[in-house]
Amino acid sequence: MQDIFRQFLVLGLVSFGGPAAHVGYFHRRFVEQLKWLDEAEFARLMALTQFLPGPASSQLGFAIGRVRGGVPGAFAAFVGFTLPSFLMMALLAIYASSLPEWLQGGAITGLKWLAVMVVADAVWNMGKRFCALPLTRALAVMVAALLLFWPTLSGQVLALLAAAALGWKALRPADDQPATATEGAAVWRWKPLLLFATLALVPMVLGGSVWALWGDFFAAGSLVFGGGHVVLPLLQELVGSQLEPDQFLTGYAAAQAVPGPMFSLAAYLGAALLPASPWLGALTATLAIFLPGFLLVLGVMEGWQWLSSRPALAGAVAGINAAVVGLLLAALYQPVFVSAVNGFWDWVVVLGGFWLLRSGKLPLWGMVLGMAGLGVVAEVL
Repeated sequence: MQDIFRQFLVLGLVSFGGPAAHVGYFHRRFVEQLKWLDEAEFARLMALTQFLPGPASSQLGFAIGRVRGGVPGAFAAFVGFTLPSFLMMALLAIYASSLPEWLQGGAITGLKWLAVMVVADAVWNMGKRFCALPLTRALAVMVAALLLFWPTLSGQVLALLAAAALGWKALRPADDQPATATEGAAVWRWKPLLLFATLALVPMVLGGSVWALWGDFFAAGSLVFGGGHVVLPLLQELVGSQLEPDQFLTGYAAAQAVPGPMFSLAAYLGAALLPASPWLGALTATLAIFLPGFLLVLGVMEGWQWLSSRPALAGAVAGINAAVVGLLLAALYQPVFVSAVNGFWDWVVVLGGFWLLRSGKLPLWGMVLGMAGLGVVAEVL
């Protein structure tokens, strides 16, 4: 448990760039370096998180912890990966008014540059792994184009379903290939699913500001597919009217700048919504928004592992993985690139930083400090 917690804590301190980048970090650390999973198991887990509501990258980390150390390992992974961003976002909500504006704006600008580099690196690496065939490359490009013209939740769901159907028909292994299916039958864990339903109903029975806060953020975590930026419109609808517009936008910008899951925006909003007890508000909102997705992972993970390993579904999983690369490619452009690159010098910084990241000449923590510092200098000048 200590090793799982430590590995995810390190990633929680340096994983800038949002869900797209997190997938790349997880693959590099847990498949290539530590070999906790093989390529096939990582791909199945990634496909599962695309079809469940909640924060997809955090669910992937949660599932990796579950594979490595059971349910305790899953929660060790969650705490380690989320703790740094939770503390940063809660502290920002409590003490934001004391920070100079030039420091906030400059650091966020620099970290947006870094996000472009990290997401581009993730697209490059994932594309090489999951788009090796002409059909999978074409599928990734078509999904990216679809989402650029139709950037909605329904567009994402349609793209994933279409990719699964195409993969089912065209990407399934040949009959003479050895099956990779696991033995036994599908196992569905009903207790986590029952707890999910119970916690969704509790706010309707119990009153008070804390339970109202729990209900809003539990609903957000239950209804959002894809996580990341997708959760923002729903949170704006659920709690935005209770905040000043500047508060919500500051939290949104900070969530993109800090490492770890973007759902940690809940810590900022929870502290702002419960000013009398900001730490209680931050903790309540954070647990409420993450818990639905994690309970669903626990409930269906073993059944999904069995189901997705059937030879008949191997092609569908391959199609989904190619579509995920397309999702990442679309996210690279909008909102990551569009929000960070607005002129010639932005291009220079991003291209130079991408080369530096790919070369490995500077550790990631050095990239973080360097980009944040460069952004502050640019803001002052």
